[in-house]
Order: sequence, then structure tokens, then C-alpha cells
Amino acid sequence: MGEIVERDNDMDFGRFGLKVPTIRPKIPFGSQTIAGVLDHALQDRPDHEALVDRNGRYTYAELEETVNAACRALTGFGVRAGDRIAATSSNSADLIIAFLASQRLGAVWVGMNRVLAPREKLYLLQDCEASLLLIDEESLSGLVPSLKDSDFKPRIVLLNGGSTEDEWREAVREASGAPRPDVQIDPHAPALISYTSGTTGQPKGAVHSQHNVAVVAAAWVSRQDWDVGLRRGCAQAFTINNIMIRAGVLALAGGGTLVCMDRTDPEGVADWVENESIEVLFAVPTMLHDLLMDPRVKDRRLASLVRPLSGGASLPDNVRRAFKDRFGSEIQFVYGLTEAPTSVSQTDPEEPFVPGSSGRALPHLEIGILDQDQNPVPTGGEGEVAIRATQTGPWAGVYTPLLGYWRRPDATAQVLKRGWLLTGDVGRLDDDGRLYILDRRNDVIIRGGANIYPAELERALEEHPDVAAVAVVGLPNERLGQVVAAVLQATGEDLDLPALDAWLKTQLAAYKTPKYYYLTEKMPRNAMNKIVKPTLRDKISSGELRLAHESSRRKIAGEQASG
Repeated sequence: MGEIVERDNDMDFGRFGLKVPTIRPKIPFGSQTIAGVLDHALQDRPDHEALVDRNGRYTYAELEETVNAACRALTGFGVRAGDRIAATSSNSADLIIAFLASQRLGAVWVGMNRVLAPREKLYLLQDCEASLLLIDEESLSGLVPSLKDSDFKPRIVLLNGGSTEDEWREAVREASGAPRPDVQIDPHAPALISYTSGTTGQPKGAVHSQHNVAVVAAAWVSRQDWDVGLRRGCAQAFTINNIMIRAGVLALAGGGTLVCMDRTDPEGVADWVENESIEVLFAVPTMLHDLLMDPRVKDRRLASLVRPLSGGASLPDNVRRAFKDRFGSEIQFVYGLTEAPTSVSQTDPEEPFVPGSSGRALPHLEIGILDQDQNPVPTGGEGEVAIRATQTGPWAGVYTPLLGYWRRPDATAQVLKRGWLLTGDVGRLDDDGRLYILDRRNDVIIRGGANIYPAELERALEEHPDVAAVAVVGLPNERLGQVVAAVLQATGEDLDLPALDAWLKTQLAAYKTPKYYYLTEKMPRNAMNKIVKPTLRDKISSGELRLAHESSRRKIAGEQASG
């Protein structure tokens, strides 16, 4: 019998706008909780390497012992079940260990991307009422002035990822030998708060249970033909909860090795892949693009790579083809969202690639394309992408959606309707069940009655060699309602906009192409590396971004609108 840690049974999550589900399905195989995610590998292969970072290596047996010590350390810092633990630090084994310990105690983990500005971090801390903040020295130095000016004072514990001795490591070391805490975990109680990236306003905290997260890991493992010994590397920030789920929880649930990569530059990523023989790489499109383009990254350095995974933004098809031709590995695309949580669909690397496809739904999910009344549209029709639990097979009814947005029941009601989780994305399904994402619902430009999807234009423009980055937005127009504007970041100094405009009209219908072109040296991006379009609109309206080219357009027969 391990030590007993008192649960806070008086925690009323109703006051935070949440409702713990009354239907409590079980996962058909694997752990029912994150708290038990190590158990299978611990029994079958305790001496297999589980976790690697720059400062150390852990077998599953060693990781189990360290997580138990971390539970004792967190308890010593005053953490109880239901408390929110916020964390912002570079990738390290310590971060994974702290996360696993938080789940064994029934606490609520709140990851904060360390690239957020101090005021943004303070907002998240105050919004979730974090009782403990695990933070590295660099992030803390920037946050101190904001904390001094605030009445909110969480307990702060330095966690530097092993680069230097810190309070976290000292507490874990002192707790060495602690037994596993005897905490009764409710799989369907709040366990993580994942804040949205905030491209359209203040971030909202999507609240997930351990069941929500464990089912994603189980579904991935069931769908993939992955050997348990695979070495999976992740350079994306673990403090983004979707990344923690997709990389950390998934790797450990599959019984493989997780390599905590602490560099995102091409040479640094290549070093990690080469030195640790990484076979599966969790990456964003920008990272894969840079690996391809950096002359220092020789082909042999990525020789171990079997399956690069890409998600979070689009990747031009010419980059995908070039990556496969050069490095020999087919990029696997994943579609997901914070509210799901994380993965919804994925492409199958064993099948021929279908351009534009985000693959098929994971086995626990059903994807629907709905009209504005949440009714399904015919196959091939466009509508809002929605998800719910699959209705058939061993996974029937297993999925449960997010428990709600933290303190935002109004926002929760907008995304949970008639049994569906509405994603806010516009898409379609083909006859084989493949999903195609067309755009964000709120980004659709309506020009003279015609729907124009910015993502379609962006994908086309990204194919042009002179375009490094692009964002397409709608601008108000008295006659047409809206017109299309493109903000471009060029790869070099000589971007011929008239020629680019003419080329684009050979790729897409003229009414879809931009009326106005603007140039910028750098795109405004949020912590998830997504372009913040409201900022671009503000810069256009204020005159900060000046018009670089206005397209001439003649009326084309059959066109719904022209301008």
C-alpha cells in the first residue's frame, strides 16, 4: 500500500463552468488514465529506455521511481487533487516527470508556452488560479515585473530541466524512494487545461479529463503499425498540452522511447535525430521545411527517420515531395485541435498520398460535415467539421468531448451542440472518408455572394518559390461586401508581384485571387506559430502595411462577382 494523499472532494468544478460527464465509458484496451500510462511497459519491459534528455536517461523502472518521488515533492509544495499546476520551461525529462506526477495526484496540469509574453503568461495564471508555477530562470526573470504588479502570487518552483541544480530537482532527490501515492483517480474529472492559441481574442482554457487524453493515445497505438521499441523525438514545446499529449503520452503509452529535444533550429534537430537514432519525429511544417532547405543538414543525418509527423499548419505539397525524395520518408499529416484534444485524423503513410487530405478519423471518432443547423451534408458537400464518438465497433461511445472552457460556459455552449463538438473549421469528406480542411469558418471571405477560402489561396501561393509565408484576409468593400487581400513575406528581395498575380490566376479562378497585395518582413505569430490575422488587418487599416500591388481584373463570364 502506497502513501495516501487526501483528495479535495469539496472541489466544485461547477463554479468554473464545467460539468463532469455522467456517462463514463471505458477505453477498450490500454490504461484508463494518464496516471497509469507507464504500467504496461513497466510490467513487460522495465529495463527498456523510456525517457532521454540532454542531461540523463531513464528506463521505465527508473522513470516509475522518479515519478513517485516527484509526487512526494509536489505534495510537499502543497499540491492537492484539483489544484492547478502551471508550467513553463524548455523541453526536458523533468517536465515530463512533473506532468506524470501531477496526474497521479489528481491535480490539473496547465501548460504555458514559454515564448508567450509575460503579460500573456500572467493572464493564464490568473485565469486558472494556479497554486503552483514550475518555471525556468529565463522565463521567471521576464515574468517577475508582472508578478510584482499583481495581487496574484502562486508558489514558484524553479525547474531548469537539469541544466543547473534547482528547487525542483532538489525536492525530487530528497523524496527518492517514496512509494506510489494511493490516490483514487476519477478518469473523467478535470486533469488538464489547454489554452487555445488566441488568434481571435483572449485564449480560452479547454478542460480535459485523463480519459480524454488516454483515449487519444490508445487510439493512436491501435491504428499504427509501430514497434514498441520505436524512438520518438519531439522538438515542439511540451508546455503546449497538445504536444505533451501527442508526443509524451503517446510515446510512453506505446512503450517506446521519448527523446526530449531542446533545439528547434535545423542543425540542432538534425543533431538530435542523428545522435539518438530517432525514428518518429513530431514536428511543425516550418521545422520540416527548414530541415529540407538548410545546407548543413546532410541526408545521412536523418537516415534513421522513418516517420515525420506534421500538424498545426499546412505544408506545401512541393515541400512534402522534396522531403520524401531527399530523405526517403513520407510525411504523415495530422489534423487536430485543442478542444478535441489534439489528433482527430491522420494520413496513412502506407497509402498513396492524396494532396489536400488530412486523412481519416482516428478509430474512436466519427467526423461529420454539418450545415448551419448541425445537420449532416451529403458526402462531398462543404460544411463545418464536427466530431463525436464513433457509433460502431469496439470504440463505440468511448470518446467524450472536452469538459468545457474554464469559466466560459457561454463559449462551451457554442461548440457542444446536439452531441457534436464543432471545430470551427470548414471542410468536406470524400467517398473514402478522407477529410479535407478548407478553412476556418470565421476566416471565410464572402465576396459578392461567393465563398472564398483563404487557406486555398494560401496553399497555392505557398507553392511559389518566391513566397516564404502568406496570409490571406478579407477587407471590407462597399460594393462586394469583402475583397481579398494577401500579405506576403518574400524569400528574397525581388518579388515580382504583377508576375505572381498573373501566375496565381493560372492556378485559381480569378474571382478567388487577391485584389490587393501587401508585403511584410515578418509575420506576426502566436505561441503555436500560427499567423495572427487580426494583427495584419489592423496593420492594413492603420496604414502600417502599405499597398504593394493592386490587381487589375476584368469581368469574366460566369463569375459571381468581380471588382
